Amino acid sequence: MFYFDKISGKNILKSDLITEIENFFTTRETVIKSSEPHMDNVVADNKKFICDYLGVEELISPVQTHSANIHYTNIGIRDYQDTDALILDNKKQAVFLNFADCTPVILYDKKLHTAAICHAGWRGTVQQIVVKTIRKMNSNPCDILAVIGPAISICCYNVGKDVFEQLKATVDNFDGLYRQQNEEVFVDLKGINARQLNEFGVEKIDICPYCTCCDNDIFFSYRKENATTNRHSAVIKLR
Repeated sequence: MFYFDKISGKNILKSDLITEIENFFTTRETVIKSSEPHMDNVVADNKKFICDYLGVEELISPVQTHSANIHYTNIGIRDYQDTDALILDNKKQAVFLNFADCTPVILYDKKLHTAAICHAGWRGTVQQIVVKTIRKMNSNPCDILAVIGPAISICCYNVGKDVFEQLKATVDNFDGLYRQQNEEVFVDLKGINARQLNEFGVEKIDICPYCTCCDNDIFFSYRKENATTNRHSAVIKLR
């Protein structure tokens, strides 16, 4: 179940499924990624108090390109180019990835005590980045806890026929993951990622009910805000 918590009096979103590590989603109040010059001070201040909260000196984030490229973080390395999933297996670093409609997925292996964040837009979802990340973690799917964060929901995510067919091909059972409205097709990107995980053997999945487009007062939406550069983020830190 998802619930709001606060850091320095500002809202973050958490799931009670994963409690063994620090993991949460930032909101508009706690934004740590923006290319807007007037947001520089806000981002810097938010990064500082989140680092203090996590007990780290800096936050590591990759250059996301809607790929299915996955890497482990390494102490001393800050630069991760062309990367849309980062796996964390040390307690010294904290990792964040950025979103504004695409689907954030936090994975935690309760036996290996490793965690990851996946950036699953439609391209990443088509490439099954969540399943590929679990394989890269060398995890048994039954040991994985998965939290699917705030993203654009089926109510607002209409796609073309080509994207629909590509997404449909990623799961054995596509029932309940789309709806037809007149001549438009709307798909459930969060649900598709959950179905991929479930069909791969992951049993414990928490799916965020918030739609970034409908709940634009809490989260950022690339579609609704005309290609905004502001992002909310998924953050993890091993204890």
